[in-house]
Amino acid sequence: MNFIATFDVGTTAIKGVLLSEDRICVCEKSISYETLFTGGYKEQRPKDWYTGFLEITQLFIRQIDSAESITAIIMSGQMQDLIMLDQNLESIGNAILYSDSRAVSQAELILSRIGHKNIGNSTANSLDATMPFSKLLWISQHQPNRYKRIHKVVFSAKDYLVAQLTGEAVTDVTTASTVGLIDIKKKSWNSHWMTDVDLNASFLPKSLYCHEIAGYVTKGSAEHTGYCEGTPVYAGAGDAGATTLASGTASHGQFSINIGTTGHVAYVTDHVEYQEGVFHLASIIPDSYICAVPFLNAGNVHQWVSGVLSPETCQSRYQFIGDLLLQHVPGSGGVMFLPYMIGERFPVVDPHMKGCFVGLTPETSQGDLAGSVLEGVAFSLRQGIERFKVKPIEICLVGGGAKTKRWCQIFADILGYPVRVCLNSEYLPSVALSSSVQFAKGMDKEYDKFLAEVQNVEHCIWYDPDPEAVRQYNKMYPLYLKMYPLLRQMYEGVC
Repeated sequence: MNFIATFDVGTTAIKGVLLSEDRICVCEKSISYETLFTGGYKEQRPKDWYTGFLEITQLFIRQIDSAESITAIIMSGQMQDLIMLDQNLESIGNAILYSDSRAVSQAELILSRIGHKNIGNSTANSLDATMPFSKLLWISQHQPNRYKRIHKVVFSAKDYLVAQLTGEAVTDVTTASTVGLIDIKKKSWNSHWMTDVDLNASFLPKSLYCHEIAGYVTKGSAEHTGYCEGTPVYAGAGDAGATTLASGTASHGQFSINIGTTGHVAYVTDHVEYQEGVFHLASIIPDSYICAVPFLNAGNVHQWVSGVLSPETCQSRYQFIGDLLLQHVPGSGGVMFLPYMIGERFPVVDPHMKGCFVGLTPETSQGDLAGSVLEGVAFSLRQGIERFKVKPIEICLVGGGAKTKRWCQIFADILGYPVRVCLNSEYLPSVALSSSVQFAKGMDKEYDKFLAEVQNVEHCIWYDPDPEAVRQYNKMYPLYLKMYPLLRQMYEGVC
């Protein structure tokens, strides 16, 4: 039997899933790593990703006794990072994460030289301080000695691992869409923009579709990892591409919500044009595009409230919160929560904003606090969805948040649409990646077979909106929309 090794290099952990060619999970493991917060910067050590990758790989090989039957390696990962590589494709210091907003003045400089309209027309996106293009300019201005050592840059955590395995600097078209430099329709870099701001265009990597081979395991990496020399390593996809495909979101009116550490709402279209506040990505499926609203605050908020409310002796913080929510009443006793705990980039752009509870009384319970936090994230997502020109027909919920049943029902009630949750949703991005390998090998001529499997009603749980809860949340929603402007006014001159 042959196997496909899949990995997702996320914001808080790397997860590996070993799949048989008939898409059965044989082995899985996650390994966490830390994010470094220094002086307001947000970074990670690429070597931590690689250390986790090696440990999971060794588990895979022990599980099947021989690496010879692993016939493909493919990954997804966090996007919009800046990872600088030297001549040996080793990282030059830490990776600067997508949520790092240090490059404000550099973004303004790029916009002044290239123009808002030119950037919007080509990339179908706005350019801001979170873009790797802006951050690379920051490096050139603030850390010139580091800049001089750069041979290549890549933009997804999984790109770094691909480089270690193959000796090739490659990214995928979905990740490339987050850089601020690619012509999204032609799938080619606007290299002259680099020159326009005095950056070296030769730093840019090759950009490939998910199903295209980035390279092959080299002799050196085979000796170090245990994979066989010559094993194909595919370009893979940025996490938003993998999760959108995994949700079965491919037709008009189908939306997906990914609740990972951060989150996004997305739908797929065959036409793309600039729309303020909406992020556009090239899809895994050729000639299609993902329209997405990204959020910084999603599963991280759930993680926070679980840690704050659960006792130190609790063995499972998430189970403790789940038990609190068993008696949850829509509206959480009038308590509302603004979830912008690490700032936000949509539906508002404010890196300095904070979270906030409103409506606390002596009767407020732990369950009310927990419920209001999850409701706050759902309200934020509703605000994002309302920015789309396309209205949902159905919504698929994916990511770790889909494991919390009460949260799924809250989403259905606040959004006012049926919510579909795929069984074993935590594995579906890996299965989606494996379908790219099968597509590449000609085993599947299209992605339709995988999409049909995901959308099969027998493989899903449906959450229908409760009419009474919908009425309650519709009353609260206008109040929620007032929270940010009022709090922002309070912070004026302070943040």
